[in-house]
Amino acid sequence: MTSFMPLTTVFPGLVWAMAALALVQVARRAALWRVGAAAPVAWLHGLAQLPRRYLVDVHHVVARDAYASRMHAVVAGGLLAASLLTALAILPPLAGSRAYWLLVTVAFAVTAAGSVLVGARRYPVKQKRLSAGRFQILPVLLLAYAVGGTLTALMLALGAGGIALPFTLGLAAAGGLGLAFEVRQGPMRHAVAGALHLAAHPRPGRFEGRPDTALRPLDLGAPRLGAEMPADFTWNRLLSYDSCVSCGRCEIACPAFAAGQPLNPKRLIQDLVAGLNPAEPAYAGNPYPGGREGQGERGPLARLIGPDARIHPDTLWSCTTCRACVEECPMMIEHVDAVVSLRRYQALERAALPEKAIGPVTELRQAGDPGGRPLAARTDFAAGLDLPLIAGRGEAEILLWLGEGAYDLRYGRTLRALVRLLRRAGVDVAVLGAEERDTGDLARRLGDEATFQALARANVATLARYRFSRIVTADPHALHALRNEYPAFGGHYTVVHHTALLLELIRAGKLVPQTLPDLSVTYHDPCYLARYNGETEAPRAVLDAIGLARVEMARSGKRAMCCGGGGGAPVSDVPGERRIPDLRMAQAAETGAGIVAVACPSCTAMLEGVTDRKAEIRDVAELLLQAVEAGR
Repeated sequence: MTSFMPLTTVFPGLVWAMAALALVQVARRAALWRVGAAAPVAWLHGLAQLPRRYLVDVHHVVARDAYASRMHAVVAGGLLAASLLTALAILPPLAGSRAYWLLVTVAFAVTAAGSVLVGARRYPVKQKRLSAGRFQILPVLLLAYAVGGTLTALMLALGAGGIALPFTLGLAAAGGLGLAFEVRQGPMRHAVAGALHLAAHPRPGRFEGRPDTALRPLDLGAPRLGAEMPADFTWNRLLSYDSCVSCGRCEIACPAFAAGQPLNPKRLIQDLVAGLNPAEPAYAGNPYPGGREGQGERGPLARLIGPDARIHPDTLWSCTTCRACVEECPMMIEHVDAVVSLRRYQALERAALPEKAIGPVTELRQAGDPGGRPLAARTDFAAGLDLPLIAGRGEAEILLWLGEGAYDLRYGRTLRALVRLLRRAGVDVAVLGAEERDTGDLARRLGDEATFQALARANVATLARYRFSRIVTADPHALHALRNEYPAFGGHYTVVHHTALLLELIRAGKLVPQTLPDLSVTYHDPCYLARYNGETEAPRAVLDAIGLARVEMARSGKRAMCCGGGGGAPVSDVPGERRIPDLRMAQAAETGAGIVAVACPSCTAMLEGVTDRKAEIRDVAELLLQAVEAGR
C-alpha cells in the first residue's frame, strides 16, 4: 500500500473539498434566507429531533411511492455512507487498511445502484410530474461520483490501479464537486435546505403526533399585513421553499390543478423561490393550467402577486386550502400558509378580494353571517323540535354549534336528524340561537384576518357567559376554528365532531341502530375533519355499526380529494376546465356505491350540486337515524 499513500490522501481530500464547496454554497444561499422576517426557532430541540423527523416523518410520506422510497433510501444512504467513510480515511490507520477500502467500495457501489434508480425516472423518458432543467443532470453527477468512487476505492483496496487510478479519481471529482456546486441553486439544494427546514420547521407540532394546522394570528398593527414580497415571509419559510425537490406529488394531489384551474402548488413554491433569487434557473416543470404564466421582477423586494407579476391573483383564489399538497409533500412544506399570507396582503392592504367574495365578506363584517341573514333565523330548521336556548338555562352538558349550514334547507335535514338522535339518547343539549355568529372561517381563509378576529373575539365573549362540558358541531370548518384557532383569542374548549359523539352514544348503548345491509355506501372525508383534525375513523365506525356495505374510494382518509367547498373557493369562483365536485363524484361512482356518506355541510352542498351523479348524498347522522328508527 506504500505506493498508494499519496492517493489515499487525495481521495479523502476530495470529499473534504466537496464539503467545503458545499458550505460556501450554503452560506451564499443563506444570505437570501436572511432577508426574511425574524422567526423563533428552538434550534437545540429541532437539531436533536432531526434524525427522527427525517427517518420517520419524512419517510412515512416518501414510502407512499414504493419506488421513490427504495430509490431515496439507497442513493441517500449510499451517498452519505460513502462520503463519510472516505472523509474518515484521512486517519492513517484507516487509509492503510485494505478491508476499510473494501467497505468504502461497497458504499460507493450502493450509491451507484441508487444513481441508476434516480436516472431511470428521467431517462429515456421523464416522468410527467417531475421537473426537468438542472434536475436532469443530477443522476449523471451521482453516477459519475459513485462509479469513480467505487473504482478508486476498489483499486486502493486491491493495491492496484496504476495509470487508471487518477482517471477514476478524476471521474469521482467531477461528479462530487458538481454535486457540491449544485447545493446553491441546483437540485442538491433540497438536501441541505431540507435538513435545516426540518430542524427549524414553522409547525413543529407536525412531528409531535398532533395536528398543527391552525393559522397563526396576524398582528393587525404591523407595518404590512400579509406578504407582498419574498422578504415579508419569515426566514424559515423562505428556507422551507428552498427544500422543494420538485417531485410533483403536490400537483398530483391538488384538486384545483386536477380541475384545470390556474393553480399548481409546485409551480407556486418555485415562483416564491424564483421571486427571492434573481439568478434562479428557469422553472422546468408543469405550468399553471390556463396559461397564467407570469414572469415579473425578481428579488427580495419584488412584488409577487398581480396580472403582470410572478403569481396571478387567480392562482391564489383557486386554492381550496384543503392541505392535500401539504399532506403529500415529502419535505413537509406548508403551501397553504403561503397562500393565506399572500391572500392577507391582497385582502387587507389592497382590498383586492375576488368580486364574488366581496358581498359575503361585507355581510360577515356587518351582520355576522356571510348571507346577511338574521342570526335568529339560524334555528328555523328546528321547528317542532325540543331544542332549548342556553340563554334560558345558563348551562348545558352539550352546546350544539349549528354553523352556517343551519340556514340551508338541505343541511337543516341533517341537523334535525342529529337533534332527534341526541334527544333519543337523552343528551342534555342546547344552542346559542341568535347569539351564535359565524366563526369567521370564510373570512380567515380569504385573508380577511381583521373580520375573523372580530368574530372570534365576539364569539369567545358570548361563550364565556355560559357553562357547558363540550361543544358539538356537524361542521368541520366550525370545529377547526373553535378547537384550534380560537385558543389564540382566549377560547379554550373541548370540541368534538357530531360523528364522534354519535359513536360514543352507540358504544354506550344509548343509541341502538338496526342493520341496513341492503345499502352500499362510500364515505367522503371532509378535508377539515380528516387532514386538519386527524378524524377519519369515527364516521366509518358509525357506518359500520349500521351494518352498511362500505367500500372506500381510491382517495380516502387523509389523502381524500376535496369537494371544492373550502378556502372560500365557492365565492372566489375561479373557472377551470372541470368542477372539483364533479371529479370527486366520478371517484365515488367508481366504487359502485349507491350512497355517498358525508359529514360536512360544505361537502353536502358541493356533492349534491353534481347534476349527473348516480349516488344519493346522505349525512352520517341521517343514515344513523334511519337505522335507529328501523328498530321501532
